Amino acid sequence: MSDPFQDVDAAGAEFISAFADSMDERQSDPIMEKIVSRYLGKLEFAEGSLTIEVGCGAGAVTRRVAEKANPERVIGFEPSVGFVQEARTRVSDHENVEFEVAAGASLPLEDGSVDNLIMHTVLTHVEDPVPLLTEAVRVIKSGGRLILCDADFSKASLGNLPNDPLDACAKIFVKEFVTDPYAVAKLKKLASDAGFKVEDFNFQSRSVLDNDQMLPWVEETGKVLMKRGEIGGELHNGLVAEYRRRAKEGTLYGYQVFATLIARRP
Repeated sequence: MSDPFQDVDAAGAEFISAFADSMDERQSDPIMEKIVSRYLGKLEFAEGSLTIEVGCGAGAVTRRVAEKANPERVIGFEPSVGFVQEARTRVSDHENVEFEVAAGASLPLEDGSVDNLIMHTVLTHVEDPVPLLTEAVRVIKSGGRLILCDADFSKASLGNLPNDPLDACAKIFVKEFVTDPYAVAKLKKLASDAGFKVEDFNFQSRSVLDNDQMLPWVEETGKVLMKRGEIGGELHNGLVAEYRRRAKEGTLYGYQVFATLIARRP
């Protein structure tokens, strides 16, 4: 199975809705809020500025950007029509933000028209990040900033005991739903090779202990395995129930590492 995030619309409405909810819940997490707040604090939102998010999904991070940039203009670009529809539904009272269907390697913007460009959990889901960074160089003005924030999926875990079945789900999720789990290790070189000057590169650990933020790693993995006839519905339901039991009893342990790169276009 190829990474469904490469063609979200083909994955279907149920997938879009589930991950739109998951992205909203993830962004409400205090650690994720800290990560996003830190990189937004490094950006400048001068009068008349334009900030864009490339691969914005259903807009969970874009809305946070709009709050920080207000009243300056923010656009979320996303190749999935379904995600853009979800984003427009969820935007509510953010009047300075809009969402448009566009691929990250072909943005409908003039050269040097963008002050800040953000890619949040994007490069782990593309086969070749170079065209996206080449396009970023084109649209970002001299002195503008690039933010690359992504998870090191190679280190992700849902295990708290040897041979943990939930950790097996996490490993299968990475295999089935992530294109490049090692993308974080390549960020500095990718940005430098594209012509950006890297100003900061930092990491933040994130644990999931008592909520549903990593539940799709179990639910969606189980659906893939059932579709292939590798497990039955009873096992799938049991894995989901085990996740929820641990979350309720305080024995759940999900672990991720997020990296954030901040760079300037000379």
